[in-house]
Amino acid sequence: MAMVASRAGVSGQTVSRVVNDSPRVDPATRARVEKAMAELGYRPHRAARALRTGRSQTIGLVVTTLATVGNSRMLQATAEAAAERGYALTVVTAADGVASAFDRLAEQEVDGAIVLNEASAQVSADARPVGLRLVVVDAPTDAGFAAVHSDHRGGAAAATARLLELGHDAVHHLAGPVDSYAATERERGWRDTLAAAGIAAPDVVRGDWTADAGFAAGAALASASAVFCANDQMALGLLRAFAEAGRRVPEDVSVIGFDDVPDAANYRPPLTTIRQDFTVLAQRAVGALVAEIEGEDAAGSDAGGSTSVIPTRLVERDSTAAR
Repeated sequence: MAMVASRAGVSGQTVSRVVNDSPRVDPATRARVEKAMAELGYRPHRAARALRTGRSQTIGLVVTTLATVGNSRMLQATAEAAAERGYALTVVTAADGVASAFDRLAEQEVDGAIVLNEASAQVSADARPVGLRLVVVDAPTDAGFAAVHSDHRGGAAAATARLLELGHDAVHHLAGPVDSYAATERERGWRDTLAAAGIAAPDVVRGDWTADAGFAAGAALASASAVFCANDQMALGLLRAFAEAGRRVPEDVSVIGFDDVPDAANYRPPLTTIRQDFTVLAQRAVGALVAEIEGEDAAGSDAGGSTSVIPTRLVERDSTAAR
């Protein structure tokens, strides 16, 4: 740091402020220090910084599985959002429960953790680990800790309403797992929209987010004219099932998914779906956690938590048509 300070013509304290991303450095000075750091090949020493600040600059990500597209996209987006804020990311699975995952994170001395999707169902305010700052993606608004989620119910309502507008007198639902907050909210949006239209909800067909589950649901949905699927992967499997059964999409049956995964536009036919923004979701979750770690909003996070809801929107393609 002394060598960097000498080359940049500043004090060691100014170099320290640049390294720690302090706002108390004017842009021209910051650029001069960063240029000197690059020329000298200087890199901050993470272990030394941890000793000085009491923080590891690492956050944990707790997830039940990375096999689903939603979780894998959230992993990538969270890693990028953490890196932008100078934090490393360590991933642990909750296959043996979140308590075990939290224990492993405690051993690694992370500064806080983000819990994703299905794993959030295993977290309660009473079970919150002492001293571990926590943000949960997809959790009830009264969970007792900071929570971030997409507008699952609103997105499902928009999908269902669009199918009704197209003239379908019944909309079936291929739902996600019962222990998923996102799946529960999407099912609720579907039910509420049908009820508001005076239409009885058909029996739910349930899957596990995978394309295989969507394909297996084809037989149960063989007579449907419109199906709202809780995610795009199940919709993909359902499209294949309908194709093999000789049912044309959208001529015979309209299908809407949820997520807008990158491949949705390349399905056959291109899939009408509800887009949720995984990048914004991850940025909001990481931002809330870093704010608590660095003391910007610690009081608010501890006092019952706060909830941030990310809007969703309908993306119309070729898998829906008027009845």
